[in-house]
Amino acid sequence: MTPGEYKRFKGLQKENLRDYMDDIELILTLLGEATTTRFTRERDSKEFPKLKEDAKDGGDVAGSTRKNIEQKLGKRVVSSDNFLEKSEEQKRLAHKKKEK
Repeated sequence: MTPGEYKRFKGLQKENLRDYMDDIELILTLLGEATTTRFTRERDSKEFPKLKEDAKDGGDVAGSTRKNIEQKLGKRVVSSDNFLEKSEEQKRLAHKKKEK
């Protein structure tokens, strides 16, 4: 999912997408970015096609990690829920209600 698609998925317009991600969403985003940076440095990528390949590979690492987490949890980790819209207490209460 592209950042634009992700913003639409969460119902955002001009807001900062990261402000509305939960912890797992942020971690997966950072994993993709850090992996892409590492690939670029280790491969000494300089031109657009190589940088694009690095970005694709970094995204693949984050994507496969997301799928692994979802498989073990038995549910999706990417959510249209917005982190800033509810207090932590409200989130815990909603989670408890879902478990019942």
